[in-house]
Amino acid sequence: MQVNLHAKRSIGGFQLLPLAMVLILAGCTVKPHPLTVQERQASAAADRVTMFGHQERISAPVTLEDAMARALKYNLDYRVKLMEEAMGQRQLDLSNLDMLPKLVASAGYTSRSNDSASSSENIATGEQSLAPSISTEKRERAMDLSLSWNVLDFGVSYYTAQQQADRVLILEQRKRRVAQQLVQQVRDAWWQAAGAQQLQGRIDTLLQQAQSALADATQVEKLKLRSPLEALTYQRQLLDVIRQMTAIRSALGQAKPRLAAIMNVSPGVDFTIAVPDQMPLPKLNIPLDKMEDMALLNRPEIVEANYTQRISAMETRKAIAKLLPGVEFSVGTQYDSNKFLTNNTWSNAGLRISWNLLNLFSAVPITEAAKAQVDVAEAQRLALSMAVLSQVHIAYLDFTGKQQQFALEKQLSQVDQTIYEQTRNAVASGASAQLQGILADANAVFSSLRLYQSYGALQNAYGQMGSSLGLDPLPNNTRGYDLASLRVAFNGVESNWQKTIAGEKQ
Repeated sequence: MQVNLHAKRSIGGFQLLPLAMVLILAGCTVKPHPLTVQERQASAAADRVTMFGHQERISAPVTLEDAMARALKYNLDYRVKLMEEAMGQRQLDLSNLDMLPKLVASAGYTSRSNDSASSSENIATGEQSLAPSISTEKRERAMDLSLSWNVLDFGVSYYTAQQQADRVLILEQRKRRVAQQLVQQVRDAWWQAAGAQQLQGRIDTLLQQAQSALADATQVEKLKLRSPLEALTYQRQLLDVIRQMTAIRSALGQAKPRLAAIMNVSPGVDFTIAVPDQMPLPKLNIPLDKMEDMALLNRPEIVEANYTQRISAMETRKAIAKLLPGVEFSVGTQYDSNKFLTNNTWSNAGLRISWNLLNLFSAVPITEAAKAQVDVAEAQRLALSMAVLSQVHIAYLDFTGKQQQFALEKQLSQVDQTIYEQTRNAVASGASAQLQGILADANAVFSSLRLYQSYGALQNAYGQMGSSLGLDPLPNNTRGYDLASLRVAFNGVESNWQKTIAGEKQ
């Protein structure tokens, strides 16, 4: 009777166990906890320090080389590509570790409420042949250390590591492409900011003159010194000048903030542009067919496509390797604290061969799918090559067109400046009305604006030409990635491009 009571207590205890587990899990229920305002403020302050707190301050007028160096040093998009490349290298390290044998150490402890007793039964008579006996202790400790190596897993891991190595190279090419695009954006934004800085003062002066003349015209209309139609026509012309100049000043005011964003300069920081005295004309002394060869050789997208095709080919080999039998070698040593064992420690070794015979039926579809992947990668590479060739031709036509447009704008600007000077002299001597001087000044400002815009477009087309050829903005032998070293490297970017082009031409 005591045994039955003990059994009932045990059964009751086991019934309470699920209830206890439910109560524990209910206490561990996770509820949403939104961020507090203080936490968000602290995060925003920390982000600002991370974005702008460790940068060298701008202490001199920013040259084009300075802007390129700062963009490559501090631009957050470029930082992301650097981190992605570093992460890819870490993943390659993990892939190399997957090729190593597996060394597993384990330890355990077991305990039970009663003895693990057993008896034997005579198979012929069905009667018990031995008294119940035990060969295992209630409490037992076990430890083992085993080394195993699967040849099939090694082969698959080897091909996977090679694919990851190619992915690291792909990330390097994507970093090149981002650097080229970044420098291209800097070139365009810097020349826009340079033109805005040159014209800002002149536009402000013209606006003051036009507003003063408008006030005088309004007073003349009130005093009825001119006919109403003549006075209103005069005011309309002045208002039209003010409207256009105000729109231009607003557009030019956005040039520096765009450049500051590319350089990762904190918004609101004032700086000046080191505007050059002259506008040198960039040149490309290379035949168009040589440009095509350079683009197919140097463009990051083409190199990336080649690596992608190699990854696809490696995927075919990996798929074939998975169809082969698996051979696994294992060695190990074990320990068991069970006192009934004659030997508590022992070593073992084994060889196991396994083969999924169903792979014989899936071999053809797997290899065909892998081959189709290779064919797709090759077709994509060919399509990309065609797109690159088209981009080279379009960039070349755009560059030559921008050269002609700049030459025309330069000539037109010289004519408008001469007209403005003569009109200003006539106004000063009283031989011409003030409105004529304002209109001539406005036309000269428009011409100067178009001249700077045209030259910026020419520089942008020149940079786009270099990007379409896959020319890197930095030489491979850059001494470092601090601002001083980057400035020195960018000082020779034009000559480096010309040397590269000349080398290809030879």
